[in-house]
Amino acid sequence: MLQAAPAAPAPAPAAASVAAPAGAGGYEALVAQFAQDYLRDRRAERRWRTGFRLLWLGLALFVAWALFYQPHHVTAPNTPHTALVEVRGEISADTEASAELMLAALRNAFEDQGAQAVVLRINSPGGSPVQAGIVYDEIQRLKAKHGKKVYAVVEEICASGAYYIAAAADDIYVDKASIVGSIGVLMDGFGFTGLMEKLGIERRLLTAGENKGMLDPYTKENPRQKAFAQAMLDQIHRQFIAVVREGRGERLKETPEMFSGLFWNGEEAVKLGLADGLGNLDFVAREVVKAEEVIDYTPRDNVAERLAKRFGAAMGEGAVKALRQIPAIH
Repeated sequence: MLQAAPAAPAPAPAAASVAAPAGAGGYEALVAQFAQDYLRDRRAERRWRTGFRLLWLGLALFVAWALFYQPHHVTAPNTPHTALVEVRGEISADTEASAELMLAALRNAFEDQGAQAVVLRINSPGGSPVQAGIVYDEIQRLKAKHGKKVYAVVEEICASGAYYIAAAADDIYVDKASIVGSIGVLMDGFGFTGLMEKLGIERRLLTAGENKGMLDPYTKENPRQKAFAQAMLDQIHRQFIAVVREGRGERLKETPEMFSGLFWNGEEAVKLGLADGLGNLDFVAREVVKAEEVIDYTPRDNVAERLAKRFGAAMGEGAVKALRQIPAIH
């Protein structure tokens, strides 16, 4: 008996396959969640913005404090002692071995009645002949005024402008391996004219005064200007030699190479009369000055001052720009 096939089920209504639209409660929850997320992001942004403002403000206050802070000089006791002044690093107008700082230290040391003598502890490759000359002249003046001895003690190196200063000492003590000498003057630079020609680069220099562009590294060397510069260096070199001869006197055993710019170890320096003996600071204070206590008169820039000098202006300007660029929250 044939049976009729069962009828196919009726298709589900289209509305049944689509999620029902969220009710009023669902929309309110979504809006509330969005508002919470937005407020959380705004609070985080506000905290970061406030933090950056406080950071820049703190840096600005730090720089301002550093600029106006004056380091306190050491108060030396009235008891007999050896006064120490450091000559360390490059001798230049903007370093710790500048004439300005060293002169202040030397004056304090000489004027202190408890200081039996002044020791220059030197570890410097040299630097500006002008700065070295200022220090040399002041040492000579203070020695004559106060009648105190000055001793130089060399650690690693005492070369060029540093030896210029050391020549003002009554005696110079070195380590046997110290580097001493380099009595000479130099002026260095570069010449790029050959490379510029190969690359097809043309130097366009305008000057008022025919020698205003003298020794410009991007133009060909002018023989007349070179001779002028060499004559100037030779004159400064003669000044240097005269200072060494004046300071060392008959102790100096001159050789043809002594003023050529060569340098020697401490042991050879003693043989040549560039130094008087082997010894360190403690030895000189104890055995030569006879005042074992050492008081350091060297003024030193603190970290804040160095930061202010190098980065103060730029940092302050950056802080102002940053504060102006940050949008205000209303």
